Amino acid sequence: MAQHIIARIAIYLLSIVMIAFGVYHFLHPRNLLVFVPSNIPGGITWVYVVGAAFILAALAFIFNKGVKVAGYLLALLLIIFVLTIHLPNWRQAGDDEMRQGALINILKDTALAAFALHIAGSADSHGMKY
Repeated sequence: MAQHIIARIAIYLLSIVMIAFGVYHFLHPRNLLVFVPSNIPGGITWVYVVGAAFILAALAFIFNKGVKVAGYLLALLLIIFVLTIHLPNWRQAGDDEMRQGALINILKDTALAAFALHIAGSADSHGMKY
């Protein structure tokens, strides 16, 4: 029983973090526009789409609806960020501070993706079992 409560708290904490990231995307989209690769059309639209995706995944986790799909899609999105944004930034960083920031983003998004995969893998068609 205590494990179920702790697991639920962990999921709620992740949801709060994802909502905070999502809201930041809407409040400060220009700050995040630099992370959208220039070869992808749409520019700032992608900042809003990602913000909405973060919030929707968090709501799925909170309300325990569509958890499996939301978890897998959130993990996929985060892994795409690692491969297309953070890893190239790390490889092309001009100084140690930029390189360290990119590495932190690689580790953060990989950890969040792993947690999202764990949530999705633990869910059944009705949501989380706990």
